[in-house]
Amino acid sequence: MQLSRYKIRRSKINHILISHLHGDHYFGLPGLITSMGLLGRDHPLHLHAPEPLHKILQLQLDVADTILPFPLHFHPLKEEGVIVDAEKYIVECFKVIHRIECWGFVIREKKKPRKIDRDNAVAYNIPAAFYEQLKDGHDYIAKDGTVVKNEWVTIPNTPGRSYAYCADTMYTETIPGKIKNVSLVYHETTYLKNLEDRAVARFHSTTAQAGAIAKKAEAGRLLIGHFSSKYETLDEFLNETQSVFPETQLALEGVTYRV
Repeated sequence: MQLSRYKIRRSKINHILISHLHGDHYFGLPGLITSMGLLGRDHPLHLHAPEPLHKILQLQLDVADTILPFPLHFHPLKEEGVIVDAEKYIVECFKVIHRIECWGFVIREKKKPRKIDRDNAVAYNIPAAFYEQLKDGHDYIAKDGTVVKNEWVTIPNTPGRSYAYCADTMYTETIPGKIKNVSLVYHETTYLKNLEDRAVARFHSTTAQAGAIAKKAEAGRLLIGHFSSKYETLDEFLNETQSVFPETQLALEGVTYRV
C-alpha cells in the first residue's frame, strides 16, 4: 500500500534485504510478494534474509495454494561479506547485535577509478574500444610502440556513493569498520541518551551512540530512526544526535533522501 502511495514501481525491485525476523521488519513481505504475482510480474525476485524465513514464506504460499508466476530465489544470510555483485553496485552484509540473529547491509556503487578526458584521448588517437581499460588505469600502447600514459588522457573519477543500513542493534564498535566512509548511514535511535541502560537491556541504541557510530565511521551523513513510541515529538532525538554528529537527519516516512 505504501509503495503505491509513494508511486514506487514494484517492478523495479529485484532484491529484498531482510535484517531479522521481528514482525515489524517482515510481516508485510508475503503480501508484497503475492501482490507482485497478481500484478503480472514475470522476472526473478531475490530475497536475502535469515534462513528461517524461507520455511515461513513457503508455508504461507503452500496453505494458500499460491503459485507465483515469477522465480523467487531465496538466499540465506550465513556469513559476512558480499551477497550481491551486480553490474553497477555490490551489497555486503555484516552482523549486528540484537536479541535475535540480525544483519546490517552496505550498498556500494561500482565506479571505475578514472574518467576519460575525451579531447586528449582523441588527440592521442586512442580507439574508443580501449576506453574501458583507460578507466581502469591502464596505459595505451600504440601499434608503433608509443606509450600514452594514463594520466595524460584521463582524470580521477569521483568516489562511488554508498549507503549503510545498520538495522536494529545495540551499540557495538564493530560497526564503524564495516561501514567506513559511507556516503549515508542509517542507524537506529530507539531511545534518548538518558535511557542508555534501557537501550542495552533491550538490544537497542541511543541518540548519542548512533552519532558516535557515524563519527567513528567517518560517514558523510546520518539518518536516525526506529524511535520508541513512548516519545511524542522527535526534536530532542535530532538535537542530541547532532551534538555528536552534526550531519544528522530524521528518517521520516515518505521522505526521499539523496545519497
